[in-house]
Amino acid sequence: MSPTLLVLAAGMGSRYGGLKQLDPVGPSGETVLDYAVFDALRAGFGRVVFIIRRDFEEVFRTQIGAKYAGRIQVDYVFQSLDALPAGFTPPPDREKPWGTGHAVWCAREAVREPFAVINADDFYGADSFRQLGYFLTSPAAAPRGFDPMSGHRTPRTVAAQFAMVGFRLANTLSEHGAVSRGVCTTDAEGRLQAIVEQTGITPAAVGAGKKYSGEEIVSMNCWGFTPALFAGLDAQLRTFLAERGREAKSEFYLPAAVSTMIGFGTAAVKVLPTSATWFGVTYREDRPRTVAELAELVEAGHYPSKLF
Repeated sequence: MSPTLLVLAAGMGSRYGGLKQLDPVGPSGETVLDYAVFDALRAGFGRVVFIIRRDFEEVFRTQIGAKYAGRIQVDYVFQSLDALPAGFTPPPDREKPWGTGHAVWCAREAVREPFAVINADDFYGADSFRQLGYFLTSPAAAPRGFDPMSGHRTPRTVAAQFAMVGFRLANTLSEHGAVSRGVCTTDAEGRLQAIVEQTGITPAAVGAGKKYSGEEIVSMNCWGFTPALFAGLDAQLRTFLAERGREAKSEFYLPAAVSTMIGFGTAAVKVLPTSATWFGVTYREDRPRTVAELAELVEAGHYPSKLF
């Protein structure tokens, strides 16, 4: 079964100042997202599912989804404020949905096969998709004896096998502002043990003798999952909403949910290290660098001058 690419594309890009998923940055008007879909196709993915908001559905379908027609199956999932488990409602002062973990939870009925999760506005590189494609088409254990209502391990549980592409911190910085990065720790077998969110990271803080060496492995929200993820997400989302669901700005993050599953023993996450350089459009000032990086990759023959 070919894996699916699940794309988190519901954000409007508040720091960027617009719907950055639609911003042309490639030599023939490609978006960052076009390169992800192209790399996924080369890596054997057979379907892409976009998680979007209904208020920009039409423009996303016509300007993004339509260009992939005939190349890969395209489907859509909608993240909304009121898309919640039964018995929960959003507080009256809440304006935005509930974060990346909630976004993936919204796709629980649309995805039945192994899948990757990425951000729509990040460039991860062909190597990331090659590694995820290989992992997701290899045999993976599904959890048995897992109680989705409690989220806890039982004596019969076999940990679900997931993966995360790990980037060198030095390869993930922006010259135009501070970034937050999930710094990872692993065991001797390269399995993820924990992700600790570090905020306010600038290039000035990275290098020899500085706070960060640059060699730290960080998560850029580039994951490989089986559908076993959804039971854990559902359990944790219910707990999150019971504890913090009345807050106006609380968020249910995917990395935190995965870390909790690791702690419960219901998931094991293999870190797939890559030397690829991440870049994206976190800030509008990042756009010239992204344009230049893509132009170099095209000139070097890694991508055709026109993708779709």
